Amino acid sequence: MHTANPNISQQPLISSVLDDNNTTLTTSDTATTLERLKQNLNGNISNNINNSSISSSTQTNHCQLHTKIFSNSEKEILKLIGQHLQSVGLSQTVDSLILESGCVLEHEQASNFRDLIISGKWTEALIALGKLKQYIAEQDGIQQMEYLILEQKYFELIEDEQAMEALYCLRNEIRPLNIRIERTHQLTAFLMFTSMKDMYKAANWSGKGFASRDKLMEKLQRKLSIEDVSLLQDHACSKQALPCVTVQTLTNHTDEVWFCKFSPDGTKLATGSKDGNLFIYDVDMTTYKLKLRKHFDGHSFGIGFIAWCPFSRYIIACGTDECSEIWIWDIQREEQRSRIHHTPDDSLTCAAWLPCGTRFVCGGSRGQFYYCDIDGNVIDNWEGVRLQCLNVTSDGVILAADAQKRISSYKFDSLTDHQIIHEDHPIMSFTISKDGRSALLNIATQGVHLWDLHDRQLLRKYQGVTQGHYVNHATFGGPNEEFIASGSEDSNVYLWHRKQERPIMIFSGHTRTVNCVSWHPILPLLFASASDDATVRIWSTTEHQCQTESSTNSD
Repeated sequence: MHTANPNISQQPLISSVLDDNNTTLTTSDTATTLERLKQNLNGNISNNINNSSISSSTQTNHCQLHTKIFSNSEKEILKLIGQHLQSVGLSQTVDSLILESGCVLEHEQASNFRDLIISGKWTEALIALGKLKQYIAEQDGIQQMEYLILEQKYFELIEDEQAMEALYCLRNEIRPLNIRIERTHQLTAFLMFTSMKDMYKAANWSGKGFASRDKLMEKLQRKLSIEDVSLLQDHACSKQALPCVTVQTLTNHTDEVWFCKFSPDGTKLATGSKDGNLFIYDVDMTTYKLKLRKHFDGHSFGIGFIAWCPFSRYIIACGTDECSEIWIWDIQREEQRSRIHHTPDDSLTCAAWLPCGTRFVCGGSRGQFYYCDIDGNVIDNWEGVRLQCLNVTSDGVILAADAQKRISSYKFDSLTDHQIIHEDHPIMSFTISKDGRSALLNIATQGVHLWDLHDRQLLRKYQGVTQGHYVNHATFGGPNEEFIASGSEDSNVYLWHRKQERPIMIFSGHTRTVNCVSWHPILPLLFASASDDATVRIWSTTEHQCQTESSTNSD
């Protein structure tokens, strides 16, 4: 909600350097990068860059230099750095990093196995599984893993209405394994379902696609005993490491974009703007491309905050301090569900859904705090609480940041509150992790703070962002929410590893203040950023850049 200098020049995509005291990556100048990395590696990279070789004396030197024992956290950071260097073609530098640190970037066979599972290449995946036999500890582990893979294949064939192929898979591939006999009998029944929705429910299966395949990979991963198996979950979702390039720019808004948020199921992105428009985009979970689905207008005070219901059907749109109403839209029916307008003096700027998906809380800076249902009825209210931001945990605990620099929990049934966090400066916004354990706060003039909600302790103060008194929304994201991203008033997006206070990447591209960042809840290599420059940028890896490059979504 801040108008920054529009003449700020664009910076290189990743704009810091890797030195002894900072793990930030840079791609601004390859020669400069190599020179600095040479210094870090004690000059042991061969000066002959063009021949892409490392002399035997260099290798010997590196082996001698590797004396430090790295912690798991340090190893993960080194792997990320190496994977990024590899993705931009600096293979010689990667070799030097491996030699000096002793850290292998990834288990190649395990990474390939995961890629095949996620892409649904079942025959190739079974062949790749055979190459991992030595890493499977359980006696019948490989048969169990084959069963899980073939079960996924069977379900997907049913969804694709390939009944004969599904029956062949059951009779000739699953049954010969001769394990889980009772489960195999149950599988036969799924061929008889006439409703896919009923089949999903009976099978406890989410349908063909990334979500079910990723869940399958989690089950398979538990049976592997590779030392660095965490790579399967934490870093091998792509060999290109982290989302670091703009793969699509959304330009439908005509004024400052104040908020963006992916739906909980990951199939949609909502964006809200000063222009009073709410845009809903469909997300292609394979290509990562977004396509405009629906446009809702009529928000005369603009849209400063958006809240998706847990089931991704309804969305709440809130305005600025001057706005006395909130809108609830039915995304499935593409129509307004209800509107709350209690009194003309209200200020309703934030909201959060309860886990049931039919009730929510909302409020604002003038002391309104309402407990409402989806039809727009105010069930209860809490007087005198000047709210800045609201969240609700997965188990239904209502958390609110107020004008007194606090975050407290609230119970409407007993009208009791309990202070959890107290900051020295105003809390402009906050978000909570999926497990409800951590909170990420954007603090006026201070930047981004990480708190442990259970222990009520401040864990990290992340450095780098320019944060004044304007609202900015940070996000958890990446594999296991290992990363944190936030916009900044200097027009950049900052990325940190959760355990490191200094940024590991700085993304440029926006030309004015970046107000909000939203990380995709399912795809760890996709996030969106909203800016005062009237655009929303979609960030991912170079792999997806070629599929979505230069899209503007005017359709």
